[in-house]
Order: sequence, then C-alpha cells, then structure tokens
Amino acid sequence: MFKEFKTFIMRGNVMELAVGIAMGAAFTAIVNSFVENIITPIIVAVSGNAKVEDLAVQIGDATLTYGLFLQAVIDFLIIALVLFMIIKFINKLVRKKEAVPETEVAAPTVEFYLEEIRDLLAKQSNDTTKDSSITSE
Repeated sequence: MFKEFKTFIMRGNVMELAVGIAMGAAFTAIVNSFVENIITPIIVAVSGNAKVEDLAVQIGDATLTYGLFLQAVIDFLIIALVLFMIIKFINKLVRKKEAVPETEVAAPTVEFYLEEIRDLLAKQSNDTTKDSSITSE
C-alpha cells in the first residue's frame, strides 16, 4: 500500500498540482497585500471611511457589509487579470514553437522501390555480360 501511495505521489500531475497550490498561496498573499496596502487606501480616500471592510448599509435590522464583498471582488479581478496575462504569454510561446514547420520526409512509394529493383537488375545483367565477354577472350 505504501508503494502504491509513493507511486501516486510521485506522478507528474500530483507534483505539478502541489507546486501550483504553493504558488497560488504565495500569489494570494501578494494580491492581498496589494489590495490592503494600495487599493484599499485609495477606496478609503474616496469614500471617507477608515477601512473598506467598514463600508456597510443598514437596512432595518440587517447590515449589509458590502465592503468585504468589494474587497473580495477586487482580489478576484486582480488574480483573474494576472492569470489571463500569464496564460496569454504561455499561449504565445506555444504558438511560436508550433510555427516552426517540421520538414516532412517523403516516404518512398512502391514505384520508387520497383524502379530501384529494375535499375539494380539492369546493372547486374550488364555486369554479367561484361564478365562473360572478358572470360571468353
């Protein structure tokens, strides 16, 4: 069972997934820092509130804290934009690799092989007649 588990873990897809999760967590920390330290102060300056999380509307007894939602949307948009740019860059690299045409080697046809056999037989029969004329002298 341990051997099967080790084989499963060491597969390429699982390792790539683990690296992707680690990179995603690191990227999320960068985005959160960007939103909290750059975007949020701009929103606070425009709205006049101390924190974006404090943006809320009171409707009867309910409080709609749209500030938290706004921050989540900003996080999402930044992550989506960066991922879009990364994927676009990767697709551009892949297209460049595909753009290099591979030289196709033409496979010999049956006619080619038949012509080759004919030429070899003709050469062999010419060599045989030359040899017999030399020995008869």
